[in-house]
Amino acid sequence: MPKLRVHNVSISLDGYMAGPDQGPDNPLGVGGGGLHEWAFATRSFRVTYGMGGGDDGIDGIDDLFIAEGDAGIGATIMGRNMFGPIRGPWDDETWTGWWGDDPPFHHPVFVLTHHPRAAVTMQGGTTFHFVQDGIQAALERAFEAAGGNDVRLGGGAATIQQYLRAGLIDQLHLTIVPILLGSGERLFDHLGDGPIGYTCTELTSSASVVHTRLTRT
Repeated sequence: MPKLRVHNVSISLDGYMAGPDQGPDNPLGVGGGGLHEWAFATRSFRVTYGMGGGDDGIDGIDDLFIAEGDAGIGATIMGRNMFGPIRGPWDDETWTGWWGDDPPFHHPVFVLTHHPRAAVTMQGGTTFHFVQDGIQAALERAFEAAGGNDVRLGGGAATIQQYLRAGLIDQLHLTIVPILLGSGERLFDHLGDGPIGYTCTELTSSASVVHTRLTRT
């Protein structure tokens, strides 16, 4: 049965998924870039995002987790914060995401929003669809578009929290990075008693980070 999966979500030791003061010039917040340095160094990430072709990337445990995050995925859901810094109505529809003309998804992407916008087709097979009628509707559309494959849930933290509160996430892969941010956007805020109904089914580490996989029981 197809699953809703969260992959390669990096959090600091104090639980932050992004630093403070996020904006167009600082999309990960102050200090937030340090959460992803482990990923930037891997061969799979560098190939996917066109960073030097991957020839200078690192293999190993971290690379395997990056590659696994793309395996068997047929569609992606993300929040508006992950898509871009624009808020309110889509007055400037020239914005088509952070990723340039050929985003790395290469499948349908469903962006949660409160404001209408026509779908945007990009190079390489990525089409952004803008969903106004909630997380369940976005999930249903994503599963249909995925054609029997799994659906990946991207950020930001508020989007993941919504799906956790609804008990809809089947697998959650967290990467714990040994830095302290002190403030910003915490992944496990606004969840009441916390994420319940999940168990840790994998825990492993590289020289850079700790990987943990939570699976819905």
